[in-house]
Amino acid sequence: MSRVGKKPIEIPTGVTITNDNNTVTVKGPKGELTRTFNQDMAITLEENVLTVVRPSESKEHRTIHGTTRALLSNMVEGVTKGFERGLELIGVGYRASKQGSKLVLNVGYSHPVEITPEQGIEVEVPSNTKIVVKGIDKERVGALAANIRDVRPPEPYKGKGIRYEGEHVRRKEGKTAK
Repeated sequence: MSRVGKKPIEIPTGVTITNDNNTVTVKGPKGELTRTFNQDMAITLEENVLTVVRPSESKEHRTIHGTTRALLSNMVEGVTKGFERGLELIGVGYRASKQGSKLVLNVGYSHPVEITPEQGIEVEVPSNTKIVVKGIDKERVGALAANIRDVRPPEPYKGKGIRYEGEHVRRKEGKTAK
């Protein structure tokens, strides 16, 4: 049995969940999220505890059991606390700024790179070398952070580029003269 899948999800106060034919809507203080899950999974809500039960031990049901529970848990956490992902710019002259809702990156190209976040995702620039992506949907926050990192991923020789906060970049030794 899935260890993640059989763990119940505690519903905090202020969060309402509606399940309409496995289309689950979670409303909380930070917003509302809706997602449709596989029809085979039985999602039940009893006394502020949400559980996911699979109908059989087939391989397909085992694979989606833990995933369904994890997605539901992330929805509940997103509407109560929200998610955030930090990025760091490392390199001489690399800087980020915010113009309106757009994020403008100067990372060594001949032109600045502009990134517009989709609705529901917020980008903050606390300093010119730090970026914070915030939102209630974990998947969309991570996707935008990955897109920002892809503008200039860290390179292994000097470590310059955009990296996640706390990310370790394996360094390589450069060429040596004989």
